[in-house]
Amino acid sequence: MKKTQIKYLWMALCLMVLIPTAKAVDLDSKNRDPKYVENITGRAKKIVDKLELKDKNVAEDVLNTVANRYFELNDIFSKRDTAVNRIKRSALKGETKNNALNAAQNEKEAALYRSHFAFPANLSLYLNDAQIEAIKDGITFGVVKVTYDATLDMIPTLKEEEKTQILAWLKEGREFALDAETSNKKHEAFGKYKGRINNYLSKRGYDLIKEREGWYARIKARDEAKKK
Repeated sequence: MKKTQIKYLWMALCLMVLIPTAKAVDLDSKNRDPKYVENITGRAKKIVDKLELKDKNVAEDVLNTVANRYFELNDIFSKRDTAVNRIKRSALKGETKNNALNAAQNEKEAALYRSHFAFPANLSLYLNDAQIEAIKDGITFGVVKVTYDATLDMIPTLKEEEKTQILAWLKEGREFALDAETSNKKHEAFGKYKGRINNYLSKRGYDLIKEREGWYARIKARDEAKKK
């Protein structure tokens, strides 16, 4: 074998060693209620199936990664609730009790922070950026797209920089919704940003009441046109 061929073969072997390979993801179902596991895996499957991943092994790893995130969030909030209930039933009083309650909340926030950034990092072993975005949207009920499209439909005269700002805020709200403990909390996270968007548009000179009235009229006209 020529020296050049040996050199390239050696380089290829080195790259195989240096490039990490994604390991199979096990479902974190141990010691969990089977019905709860079934519910969560079903929810995760609906989200992952929309990606139409061709590799069954990759699809399973992504499904388990999404399901495990649900389990992890449940564990984080359950641990917080257990600590808070224990503190409330204890003999602690006054500032000492408040400090203990704050400590439980801070521990929850620290765990959420670690989990929040680990989740997309884990997904990135199998998915590209667009697919990770789709997973995030699936977990948060597609609120970003629904709200963004509705806002553009309601106010057709929006400028490009306004569209960009609206989308950026909705995606920022989605990051908080990803960590919310219930579906209501997820919607509350978006609600804060929807309010910010409304204030922003009002300051930019848009009469939201009139814009909404005009929008409803256009929707009604479109619906009537479809019936003809």
